[in-house]
Amino acid sequence: MKIIEKFKLTQENVDRIVEMAWEDRTPFDAIKSQFGVPESDVIKLMKYEMHEKNWRKWRARVQGRTTKHIAKRDEDITIFRSRMQKPTGNKISKKKY
Repeated sequence: MKIIEKFKLTQENVDRIVEMAWEDRTPFDAIKSQFGVPESDVIKLMKYEMHEKNWRKWRARVQGRTTKHIAKRDEDITIFRSRMQKPTGNKISKKKY
């Protein structure tokens, strides 16, 4: 995929970006600062990596969500990840090739 080549992402980086994008509290700005991938390319990457049904659910969920955009979120929110989220394993349904 062109995005993977453009940003020279390893499979581990792709998995981490998908995990961060899936998490509601992680803003797209955090992904951009860590991996250099802007929101529009994260959306394309998610569409490529996920089953279509799951991508549609994710896209509907994050569209307009204030926690995914630092400029829109409350000043009280200072963490990128929910305290309840388990720190291990990528449980997101991904395409298998």
